[in-house]
Amino acid sequence: MTAIAPSPTLADTLRARRERLAALIHFPVVLWSGQATARNFPANTYPFRANSHFLYLAGLPLRQAAIRLDGSRLTLFMDESTPAAALWHGPSPSRAAIAAQIGADAAYPLNELDDCVEGVATISVQDTETAAAQLTGRGTVNPAQDRALAEALVQLRLTHDAAAIAEIRCAAQVSVQAHRAGMAATQPGNTEATVRAAMEAVILAQGMTTAYNSIVTVHGEVLHNEHYHHALQAGDLLLADVGAEAPSGWASDITRTWPVSGTFSATQRDLYDIVLAAHDACIAAARPGVEYRDLHRLASQVLAEGLVDLGILRGNPESLVEQDAHALFFPHGIGHLLGLDVHDMEDLGDLAGYAPGRTRSDRFGLAFLRLDRPLQAGMVVTIEPGFYQVPGILQDPQRRDRYATLVDWERLAHCQDVRGIRIEDDVLITPTGSEVLTAALPNRADEIEALVNS
Repeated sequence: MTAIAPSPTLADTLRARRERLAALIHFPVVLWSGQATARNFPANTYPFRANSHFLYLAGLPLRQAAIRLDGSRLTLFMDESTPAAALWHGPSPSRAAIAAQIGADAAYPLNELDDCVEGVATISVQDTETAAAQLTGRGTVNPAQDRALAEALVQLRLTHDAAAIAEIRCAAQVSVQAHRAGMAATQPGNTEATVRAAMEAVILAQGMTTAYNSIVTVHGEVLHNEHYHHALQAGDLLLADVGAEAPSGWASDITRTWPVSGTFSATQRDLYDIVLAAHDACIAAARPGVEYRDLHRLASQVLAEGLVDLGILRGNPESLVEQDAHALFFPHGIGHLLGLDVHDMEDLGDLAGYAPGRTRSDRFGLAFLRLDRPLQAGMVVTIEPGFYQVPGILQDPQRRDRYATLVDWERLAHCQDVRGIRIEDDVLITPTGSEVLTAALPNRADEIEALVNS
């Protein structure tokens, strides 16, 4: 009988990550976790979220902590919980217990970090107080080392180990449950806030939080809409972009669009099916070695073909894509990296999203592409084509003039019951193809209608 190897512990996983980092850089590193930021007075803070690079190598969302890496050696710096803190927040594990859990080689109070940061490499955190302390404590900064550290972390975090994929799967499944709850809570007369509450209740009940500010809106043409006061009406489409984040920090990201009445109109169904065709074509084509930019072009081509068939665009689909006519209705990129950040590592700008030597295009149809790399096994990316009628784009005089003969504006006027449609899934690139981690949530129009009506 073959013995089954035990699952790696958190300490094992973190040690393997440290060893991979140590093979890429040969200078000391300190990473800070950061601290909670005050909303309006010091004791009333926004929810704390540890820095993602810290989380990747320390594994736990520790507040006001830091780790020093010397090769594969890890030293933890954090203070013990005080009696006053225990009064308000309850008992906390000791520094020694936390050090053992993450496999630290040594652990000291936070103030002892002051003697260990001269000349180290780091990556800035988001909260301004900790970021200022990083600058003053390090003395002379070596930009080349900081850049080398960032590049090494990108190389590590572009693909995910088994522990990370397991966490993303868990978050994705909770997101699937949340979207089902949102569809069940949808009925005319409710508000967007009602549906949002039903979805986020599922996430909170699983001990998770949202990975980003939820988008639950009948105004899907506003790509990152964060208003929830509109009443739902029978002819509306409701776009919900809601994803759970596991306690470990690993994210998920799902978008579905459904009819408030439970039935798509003819125009809504036609446009929904075009977006779904683009979505399905990209997922079918996703595999190691395929350029993500080519998936974006594929989605653009399928959308253009569908819009020509509907009579909204005029001309040859390939030529329309070359002229960026499709971007009138699909202005964003096909998706992004997914990991410890919902837009993974975008705190590093385009360093993670764009392969070395590549820069963003200034073309209308490519400027918002977040990822321009060949796919690799172990990557998780989103695939999220859409169709939007954005007034700021469609009513822009210069674009109206440029695309005057390529758009049948009268035909488009008959599609006013479609403000925005997006279909988004999380896709793991496997050695031979891809796996949709969010496949448990249906996306066919008839399946969506059945879920809303149930």
